[in-house]
Order: sequence, then structure tokens, then C-alpha cells
Amino acid sequence: MDALQAPEPEAKRPRMDDTNGAVAPPSPMDEQVERTMLFTTGNFPGALADVLGHFKDADVNILHLESQNDPQRPGSEVNFLVTLRCTRAVVTDIIERISDVSVRAHLIDAAPETPLEDPTVPWFPTKIADLDRFADRILSAGGELESDHPGFHDPVYRERRQFFADIAIRYRHGQPIPRVEYTEHEINTWDTIFNQLRDLYATNACKEHIRVFPLLEEHCNFKPGVMPQLEDVSNFLQGKTGFRLRPVAGLLSSRDFLAGLAFRVFHSTQYIRHSSRPLYTPEPDICHELLGHAPLFADPGFAAFSQEIGLASLGAPDDWVKKLATLYWFTVEFGMCRENGELKAYGAGLLSSFGELKYCIKTVPDEEDTEVPEHLEFTPEKICVTEYPVTKYQPRYFIAESFEEAKEKVKRFADTIPRRFTVHYDAYTSSIDVISRPQDLRRIAASSRENISRLLGAIDQIC
Repeated sequence: MDALQAPEPEAKRPRMDDTNGAVAPPSPMDEQVERTMLFTTGNFPGALADVLGHFKDADVNILHLESQNDPQRPGSEVNFLVTLRCTRAVVTDIIERISDVSVRAHLIDAAPETPLEDPTVPWFPTKIADLDRFADRILSAGGELESDHPGFHDPVYRERRQFFADIAIRYRHGQPIPRVEYTEHEINTWDTIFNQLRDLYATNACKEHIRVFPLLEEHCNFKPGVMPQLEDVSNFLQGKTGFRLRPVAGLLSSRDFLAGLAFRVFHSTQYIRHSSRPLYTPEPDICHELLGHAPLFADPGFAAFSQEIGLASLGAPDDWVKKLATLYWFTVEFGMCRENGELKAYGAGLLSSFGELKYCIKTVPDEEDTEVPEHLEFTPEKICVTEYPVTKYQPRYFIAESFEEAKEKVKRFADTIPRRFTVHYDAYTSSIDVISRPQDLRRIAASSRENISRLLGAIDQIC
């Protein structure tokens, strides 16, 4: 991630009325406002400079800029999320100004205020309803598919993808996730994936996944012939660990996605991959979310570990958010652990891929494949700077001895993030306490003393 911080613009001088010298009221179009914009450029030298040149010519002040390669278009395009300050008059035509030098661009919403009195700290949500603010702040979605996507030439599939994107964009916290009537093609695709993976879990998945999966079969229709509904799975998870699912229209920025984990919210896709290639998908789909992620979010240890990554991201500098996103990739997506000396998978990218779920535990070459992945010690400081491919099997995996051990290592790693504050999640109110002053510490300590007193009282009664 790249961040740019620019100085504040000089205040506009009030205009004088020529007839009596009185100060004329400023035009609403001259008012300085903050807006968030998403634009995409080609991945070539000077592409970003061309856009920034138009910002400069229009007297736009850039407050924050972050970039991210789009895994759906690796190497060909770069997405940029920018927070800018300018007059309302400029806002009305800024899209047109940069349309000639960008692939696509659109305004999103006004930039919210940071919860701290420090303009250098990036904004982060402090209430679970704040996640609504970036419901439509997506880097790609709907029918926007790359030319090599299996569904690119299928107009019916593209229309279906847009249908799911619209559901997610309209969704707001507190609403039930809309139920979807899946088509016969979509259910057949689910059946193919489910049947391929179900038997493999017994030997290759971690014990937490194996323990929860039968519960999902019993309570959430995890079976052939019917497509599970996100609302049912979300309710199941909330009853187990407090985690919940939220529909998402497409790819979020790393900062926004990780922020959801801090509230035990997982942004989940609702669409399914194209039926022509049921064992392949270039992006996460509902099969990946339900078969890979959902079982582990029902485990208390894994839920706490995942939330720890999210909490660490709140208000973190851009370069640290990138490190945490890499840590997420090698754990929640492609994590492995050791059980009784044997390698097992807990990452969703492995648990939803028939081929890689077999490949990841290999320690010696075989007749089918001579390549063997590296299995390295779980060390957050090394993981966060490790490069990884997005279109092929991972060449290396990092092995955790337990989720508890991994969580403690992530906590220690998070303590090195240069933040002049810390955060605490209040599960009663689903909100974030920002601890930056002595009175904040006293408030949290008082609450902790009350909880400890209840526990001591319970011990006296039971023992």
C-alpha cells in the first residue's frame, strides 16, 4: 500500500460585495469537501502520474492514497483508493477530468472523521454499523469479469453476478441476508465441489474443521442437492463464536476487509463460480466461503486468532496493513498446522481446492507431481514480507503448532505496529474502544474488575 499526505489548502478569502463592502455569503460550490474515489489505471510507468497531474491542475488536495494489484487482473491493472479534498465545484467534474487517462473511475462517498484527534491516523470503524460505510467501496464486482474468466462470454452468468452484487450493495447491518433461489446449474456446481472435497477432509483437514463440518451438515444444509443460505450459516456462527457473515459485492481493499474481522464480521461472496469449470475459480465464491471459511469461524480458537489480525489493522499505517494482509493470506487463506506430527490444512484456500488440499501436505515427490512445497515455521515477522503467487499453488506454507500459539505470536507482532493507541473490542456492544489516554485505561480496568469479580463469585459458589 502507498500513502500520500499533503498539506492543508489555504482557506478561501471571503468575497466582497462591490456595492457596499459587505461580505457576500460564499457559494455552496466553493465549500471544501472530502470525498473518496476509486480509479483504475493500466500497470505501466507514468500511469499514476497522469492521473495525479489532473488532480494538481484541478487544485485537488490528496489526503490519502493506497494502491492494490487486482488479483482478478494480475499484472495488467492497478486499483487506487484515494481520499481527496477539493471544492464541490471540482467534485462535479473530477471524474470527467481523469477519464481520458484511467481505465475506470467513480466517486464513492464522503470520507468519515477519524475516531482520534490525529489527522495522520487513517479512519477506522468503531461501531459494527460503520461497516456500512464501505459496502459499495469495492475494487471490482458484478459483471466486470476479466476476458479469461470462465464466465466472461456468458451474458446470463454476468447478469447473475450483477444480481448478487446488487444484493450486497443494498445490504445494511442488522438486516437478514436475503435468501437466494439458486439455479439448477448453480446447485449442480455446488454438488460437484462438495462431493469432491467431503471425503478428503477426513485425512487432510485440521481437527477443528472436521469437528464442525457435521454440525453444518445438520443445521445449515451442507449437503448435495441444495445450496446453503448465508443467513443460516451466519446465524449458526453467531451462536458458536459471535462471528457473522456479511454479503459483499466484490473485492474490498485490504484495510476495509481486515476491519470487518475486528468485529468478527466476515465479508462473504454469495455468487458461485461458472458451471463450465466447477473445480476452478479465479476469485473467491460461495463454495470457497462456506466449505473453507465457515467451519473454522465456528471454532473459538480460530475465531479469536482471526479477530486479532483485524484488530491489529485498525488505524495502522498503510505499509503495516499490507504486512497484515500478507499474514492473513498465509494463515486464514493458506494456513497449515501440525497435529500429532502430521501436516493438516486450516486455510480456506486449501480446504476449498481439491488439488491444493492434496498438494499442500506433500513432503516427498510422487508419480503425479515431482514438486514439493516448503513447510516453514510460523513466524509473523517473516510471513509478512513473503511474496506469494495468486494464480497457482503456493510454493511454501507456514506451519502453526496451534491457533492459541499463533494468536499469541500475532499479538506480540501487533505490539510492534507504530500506533500511539491500542484498541479493545467490546463484545456486548459490538464496538471498538480506542485506548489512547489514562482515563481510557481506567475505564477498561473498571470493566475488567467487574468481570473478574463475577468470576470469583462464581468460583466461590461452585467450589
